[in-house]
Amino acid sequence: MSKKKKVSTIRFLNAKITSAVSITMVLVLLGITILILFLGKGLSGFLKENMSFSVMLSNDITDQEITQVRHQIEAQPFVRSSRFISKEEAKAELVKELGDDPEELLGFNPAQDCIEIFLQSEYANNDSIAVINQLIRQNSNVTDLLYQQEALDLINDNLSKAMTVMLILAVILLFISFTLIRNTIRLSVYSKRFLINTMKLVGATNAFIRRPFVTDNMFTGIIAGLLADGIIFALISYFSREYIPMQSIISLFDMMVIFVAVIAFGVLIATTAAAFAVNKYLKMDTNNLYYV
Repeated sequence: MSKKKKVSTIRFLNAKITSAVSITMVLVLLGITILILFLGKGLSGFLKENMSFSVMLSNDITDQEITQVRHQIEAQPFVRSSRFISKEEAKAELVKELGDDPEELLGFNPAQDCIEIFLQSEYANNDSIAVINQLIRQNSNVTDLLYQQEALDLINDNLSKAMTVMLILAVILLFISFTLIRNTIRLSVYSKRFLINTMKLVGATNAFIRRPFVTDNMFTGIIAGLLADGIIFALISYFSREYIPMQSIISLFDMMVIFVAVIAFGVLIATTAAAFAVNKYLKMDTNNLYYV
């Protein structure tokens, strides 16, 4: 291989590596933003599903009736799980919290039997809970449904605002990603503007000239997407190991969607940017090529 050809090959590889690395970094930022969106959704569901609702039972209820009430509640589509808490267990919790036995002060155990239920996350909102409250109270053995209204409102309001902000950020970052990747690809196409013009002059169609650039950048987008997925996976593994297991917040399916989306965005943005960059020089007059 001649020295001139060797230098040309090295420059080509350097340009491809630079382009792939630049696209990878942008896709990492985009992927992290998408990940945060999924984490927000998963965190919302996790918090809602771990918020307990106490179904208070009447004092004269029998063990058989408790079993019947619990079975009726667990059969409802909005209930994820439940557990029975007896008067004695409730009193033991009061003693632990207060430091004194309330039965010694009052002469009777003020605690009630209750069934603690955990809702499916999609039902943990004010409208659904109003219907659930009315439905559960229809049972004559149920005296009340207790839950932390303020905590529920805080989760719904704050996470809703956070998701809206993250969605806007994702759209902005998508636009920035396209702009940065387009500029990177335009620089690589710029060096071949005379080759494009020569092909046009000898009669090659626009589609024929455009195809190799689009195909080449499609593979670059795939490679950059895979590299970005590897970096994102390493970050997820690190945070899961050092801080909190993300598997409890985000599902494996959601992570697969994120990884596929990163590659898809890489291919889409890279090929679209390549097509736009080539079109610019296809439409340009030969004399103007020397002044860009």
